[in-house]
Amino acid sequence: MAEKSAPGPSRGTGPTLQRGKACLRCRKRKMRCDGTKPACQQCQRAKKGDLCEYDDGKGKTRTQVLRENIARLEARIKELEDPERTSSSVTLFDPHSFGYSEESSSSSAGSPSSLSFSQSQSPYPFGNTSPPPAIHSPPHQWLQKTESPIPFNGTAEVEVEELPVELKQSLLDIFLPHRQQVGFEINVERLRNSLHLPMEEQRHPVLMNAIYLWACYLSRPQSLGQHEPMYLSRALEYLDEALQNPSRVVDLIQGCCLISVYLLTNGRLLEGSYHASNAASMAMQWGLHRQVSEEPDTGECMETNFKLPPAQDAIERGERILAFWQVFVLDRCWSVVLQRPSTIQDGRDMMTAITVPWPQDMEDYEAGNLNTILDFPTVQSFLTHQMQLPGFAGGFSHLALRAKASALFETAVKLSATWNSPVALSETLDEETQALENTVIRFSSSLLPVHQLNATLAVDKHALIVIHTLAQAALIRLHYRFGETDPMRHEKCLQAARACVFIIRHIGDADYDYLDPIIGSCWGSASAVFTREITRMEAWSAVNTTETRAHVATIVSAMSKLSMKFPLLGFQASRIQRAFGTI
Repeated sequence: MAEKSAPGPSRGTGPTLQRGKACLRCRKRKMRCDGTKPACQQCQRAKKGDLCEYDDGKGKTRTQVLRENIARLEARIKELEDPERTSSSVTLFDPHSFGYSEESSSSSAGSPSSLSFSQSQSPYPFGNTSPPPAIHSPPHQWLQKTESPIPFNGTAEVEVEELPVELKQSLLDIFLPHRQQVGFEINVERLRNSLHLPMEEQRHPVLMNAIYLWACYLSRPQSLGQHEPMYLSRALEYLDEALQNPSRVVDLIQGCCLISVYLLTNGRLLEGSYHASNAASMAMQWGLHRQVSEEPDTGECMETNFKLPPAQDAIERGERILAFWQVFVLDRCWSVVLQRPSTIQDGRDMMTAITVPWPQDMEDYEAGNLNTILDFPTVQSFLTHQMQLPGFAGGFSHLALRAKASALFETAVKLSATWNSPVALSETLDEETQALENTVIRFSSSLLPVHQLNATLAVDKHALIVIHTLAQAALIRLHYRFGETDPMRHEKCLQAARACVFIIRHIGDADYDYLDPIIGSCWGSASAVFTREITRMEAWSAVNTTETRAHVATIVSAMSKLSMKFPLLGFQASRIQRAFGTI
């Protein structure tokens, strides 16, 4: 039976808990805790009862247990990788030694020593200064490799030993608290239950090995990270096989996205770009961008098998919707960073128009709340500020806001790129940029204000930090090219860059473990604006640039913190630092 602290006469006048008796989650968020066990009211109201834990000194917390499990996982993986080296004595594997946890271990990790970046292959459009060996900048061969380090094996079948269920569960426990950080969402209960099904009924091994890859990566600096090459190799080998005989396509697409983000954030840009395009192409080929019932008849006589069977229920349909938007966000954001066209088109024709509804929270799909309106151009209507149809569901979840911010970010870059600098700005382009700016401003004003983010749940705060920053980066990218000669547009860039710095100042040290790495590109854009401003100001010798330089220092500091997890950010931080020092 649950133990409860004695209730007070009213909600506002209840007895105060002894110091140190509140649950860890309430302590971290500085919220009033009633001490109810096994889950306090604050955690229950937030539907986070499974994360409510108490550190009373009588037992280990989930996080402590998870850290100890990592050591056991490493030993078990070594045994599976090379059973001949294990002792001839029988080692018993205790399934009870692995505890369930939704809390992530602290995963601040340094850059792998083998990483490096070449100046000519910079993933960012601003500046060309080579980085010094500072911060967490990886040193000089990585991006020069164009081939995948994992060879594809033609039609050969993948033969690997199946992992114990206990090991899979523990790797899931490490990954799941970070899933939104890499754009992944799924019904967690079904994912966990699938581990106990026969192999052919489980989730696709491309997806599962990509998850295990990320679990090892997120466990850094623990030595579990040394097993990343094994899981990457398995994921790529299964992917090669799956492309010849596709099944469980949604899992396959999600797995491709996870592989892509892993490679991109580790500086392997060409490989990461390839897998991002691969995922986007598959999503379009299998029609994830359309409603299920939309079957455009083009008169083509060739029969294809690129049709998904009807979803069994709202949860499965929801997972398909979420998978599309996972690909969309990856494609829109990283195509900007990689300076290439996006793969997913959004035309006005029925073949390419995105009409799948905005993503909703998984809880909505679990409750059966699913939008069924057809022929609604989702992204185009948002960008042109058309009114939503009556009864249209969705569009306000953090997943939807993330997709909208990504659409604005990429659209701003594309629109700005249509201007040929020697030519005067046309009236049409001027009107289009003003219209898009208004859309970005309306979108930003609809978000929870930055100064209120600390009052929200951590998962909401992390999402909104990235969403706010993407919106400001969209304004910078929209006006940056014009700002060189247009003081008004330069001032708009400055306002957006200062907003980025304001957001950074609301990021706590613990938040960096959960931020989407795309935020680094946004910070890079803001720093470019400040660099231009410092150059302009110092042309007038009497102007003080201390405040602007402090803004750049704030950005470099934030990037260096995030580079502890994502080496790509260390490269950009070093470049900014070097350029900043030469001004």
